[in-house]
Amino acid sequence: MNKLLKFLLLYLIPIFVLLILLFPETKPYFEKSGERWLYIFSLALLLSYLTTPSARSLAIEMGIVDSPDERKIHHTPTPRLGGLAVYAAFALAVIYNFHFSSELKGVAIGATLVMLASLADDIMGLSAKIKLIVQLTAVTIMMYYGVILSFMPPTWWGDIFEILVTFLWIIGITNALNFLDGMDGLATGLTAIASLYIGIVAIQTGQDYVMFLSMALLGSSLGFLPYNFRWGKPASIFLGDAGSTFMGFMLSSLTVMTGWATHDPVKAYAMPALILSVLIFDMTYITISRTASGKVKTLKEWIDYVGKDHLHHRLSHLGLSNKSTVLFIYLISAAMGISAVVLKHGRTVDALLLILQAFLIYFIIVILMLKGENNTTMKS
Repeated sequence: MNKLLKFLLLYLIPIFVLLILLFPETKPYFEKSGERWLYIFSLALLLSYLTTPSARSLAIEMGIVDSPDERKIHHTPTPRLGGLAVYAAFALAVIYNFHFSSELKGVAIGATLVMLASLADDIMGLSAKIKLIVQLTAVTIMMYYGVILSFMPPTWWGDIFEILVTFLWIIGITNALNFLDGMDGLATGLTAIASLYIGIVAIQTGQDYVMFLSMALLGSSLGFLPYNFRWGKPASIFLGDAGSTFMGFMLSSLTVMTGWATHDPVKAYAMPALILSVLIFDMTYITISRTASGKVKTLKEWIDYVGKDHLHHRLSHLGLSNKSTVLFIYLISAAMGISAVVLKHGRTVDALLLILQAFLIYFIIVILMLKGENNTTMKS
């Protein structure tokens, strides 16, 4: 009886709700009531939640599992095709609700290329060089369709600088989220938090299109989270590189697509930097740390280097459990997101103060991480 009730609650009811959402009259009702965002969010969440078990079964059948080793935290082989379910849920929710604009076409093509290359890596392995080439191609396609940072004077050198910064931003955030996908629920939860704040800012600035996309990403992330972040149990499935790079590409692209509704460039770029500050901090810190220690000396070495020196690794050296570490990082990300939302109605000096505050908070975290690393070295 308990098993039947559990099956009913976990699967039959969500399937029933999904069928109601797909009923022809349901979508127009949400559109007329001004709650289209809720429809898109719910559709993406249910699709992700219900397709993840199939992705897990497929991964097990094909032998696509992440096996434990000395670099990894998990202790049992775990399927890693979760990103396929997240991508499918997001894509279906978007296709069912939108006519593709030029910008969305560019982002969709770029995100799909990145996902497919990373999926190939999950299945049979690809070199970091090939994945980087695919990412560069994806960003190029996205910019061809008009998704590009715009903050310089309309000159040839200004255009070139904007192109270079767009490449750096998209590829940097994409890989930063991939690098942080080292603990159960971490990358998925950070994507959900960032998507929520991007959606809030989009509502504040009247950008319905961006808000709908962020709700689709939020829903598909939360639908996957129960399988990836289970209290008292290890994850039953991982995102894999296909999931983390897709999510990273979408987050970075959404922040480029978003008009931050201000003519103040300091405010305009402080807001996405605060929302994604955890990713920026981790990428910056490991780059400085690895370079200063001599662990990497060239770009190729930096790309190929794999180590347990990321934010979540170093926080765990302080004695936090894996779940506590993930929740701690969630709180940091949520706090920074609040700063970005508040900044919407702030001044330039407010933006500078909030960036300074973020710097000081992360500086405190660095002190704690170094202390934890020293304690670990002394014990060993």
